[in-house]
Amino acid sequence: MAKPKVYGIKNCDSMKKTFAWLDKHSVAYDFHDYKKSGADETTLKAAIKAHGWEAVINRKGTTWRALPEKTRESMTEKSALAAALDNPSLVKRPLIVSGKDILLGYDEATFKALLKS
Repeated sequence: MAKPKVYGIKNCDSMKKTFAWLDKHSVAYDFHDYKKSGADETTLKAAIKAHGWEAVINRKGTTWRALPEKTRESMTEKSALAAALDNPSLVKRPLIVSGKDILLGYDEATFKALLKS
């Protein structure tokens, strides 16, 4: 199995839990840090296609709440992609690409089913 690629922000609590889970279960992975490398457009497009922009964009976080109300109310797939590329903190974390699977958020059951070799 190819190493999964984990996208996120290193100091995020969900990311810390994800790294701890992956390390505990000896899952080797590559990490893409949004703060250092920005968001990857191809990966975001694939995640939005697989899950819908409503699931990919974290609408519970402070970054979402900081957007103008008009922007939040008129969000579409296209504007969600643009917003996430401009501000990767909007993307739900972790976003993990493992083979053809794209996982969103910290979920131990999903990790166990799809990431353990």
